[in-house]
Amino acid sequence: MARATVTLPQDLLTELLSLVDAKSKTEAVITAVKDEIRLRRAARIKSMAGQMEFTAGAEELRHGDQRLG
Repeated sequence: MARATVTLPQDLLTELLSLVDAKSKTEAVITAVKDEIRLRRAARIKSMAGQMEFTAGAEELRHGDQRLG
């Protein structure tokens, strides 16, 4: 795990602690960072909507896995 020193405005930290119901500042910041990563990943996936082409049909996707025998 990496250590970092971060200076945050007290009002933001206080609000973050109450919003995420964290027991410590570290827990609150970790939760906020994880949430931001999750939201950005979801936005990236949503931005790809309609840009990918599937060549397999529904039946093939359901039953076409050769690993299953």
